Amino acid sequence: MSHQVIPPGSTVGVLGSGQLGRMFTIAARRLGYRVHTLSPEDDTPTGQVADLEVRAAYEDLDAVRRFARGVSAVTFEFENVPAAAAAAAAELVPVRPGGEVLHTTQHRGREKAFLVAAGIPVAPHARVGSLAELEAALVRLGTPAVLKTAGWGYDGKGQSRIDRPADAAKAWAALGHTDAVLEAFVDFEREVSVVAARGLDGSFTHWGVLANDHARHILDVTTTPAPVSPAVEREAVELARTIVERLQVVGVLCVELFLLKDGRLLVNELAPRPHNSGHLTVDASNTCQFEQQLRAICGLPLGDTTTRPAAMANLLGDLWNPTSGSVTPPRFDLALRDPGVKLHLYGKLAARPGRKMGHLTCVAADPAEARRRVLAARAALTPITS
Repeated sequence: MSHQVIPPGSTVGVLGSGQLGRMFTIAARRLGYRVHTLSPEDDTPTGQVADLEVRAAYEDLDAVRRFARGVSAVTFEFENVPAAAAAAAAELVPVRPGGEVLHTTQHRGREKAFLVAAGIPVAPHARVGSLAELEAALVRLGTPAVLKTAGWGYDGKGQSRIDRPADAAKAWAALGHTDAVLEAFVDFEREVSVVAARGLDGSFTHWGVLANDHARHILDVTTTPAPVSPAVEREAVELARTIVERLQVVGVLCVELFLLKDGRLLVNELAPRPHNSGHLTVDASNTCQFEQQLRAICGLPLGDTTTRPAAMANLLGDLWNPTSGSVTPPRFDLALRDPGVKLHLYGKLAARPGRKMGHLTCVAADPAEARRRVLAARAALTPITS
């Protein structure tokens, strides 16, 4: 493996420039790497901490190639980077995870087909490309059901719940008459995730099963370890291992799952990069998901993922009170009165309702205590609305 190692002192390129790239860059700089980032924007969360920020459209393949010439490897921080951009970079340097991983996971139809072919349990579903196909799928799957755009969706965007067959036309129009996947509604006990990593040598690590609570289709709170049985934990981890091995991932991938009330697990979605539910690993783990991503793509040995009980709470733009006409920063000093609470802000220039601006984490003796304290800290940030 030694001839494949990209050593500290080298430069790594990131396609994308949000908070995931920012935290990846901070981890990379700590290990002595330089980081360049490319995205269509300036003064981005990643660009603020990177060595070089390049503003260019992902579709500008010549710009992507110029970017790739200045780095030793390329990774991406979100899956909506066009696969053509990854392919252009791969003409010059390794792209990890590979463009095929990106191509599969950025389209729900292809992702579902991959999972089914790999024998991974998923919810009943159907690909639909027209209103007639949607109506026929509703007959087969029944209602309620969830209609999701096949591509470019995240945090509940591009989704519409259908409670009655008569609602089909309205849901189809709401999605813009685009290629979509219809999924049968799943009555689950809880949502969980497994963030896993696979090294260049095929080694595998993970951070256990994480318990996730959502609000308005956006991740709200993550707690580790999740309150699941040892059998469920083993199955969830083995599903993640199967997925990263079948996809030949080099890097980090998150598997989002539904835990049903009868104890069965269904895979919901894949994210081929560090994940919001893994943010607590920065404070709670011997090796966080961002350092592990760097280790994997540079051919370094993967680090130990021993993790202490912890909880994370997202901070959305609503806390800045942007709907009042003036943006008021929350009282971070009040949240940090708990000495065990850590604050992570992403450097985003504008606060909007529903926009992820940062997060809080707390490491404690047990997950229940960590959750209680991180939620109390966030409650102290609630803006004054009168």
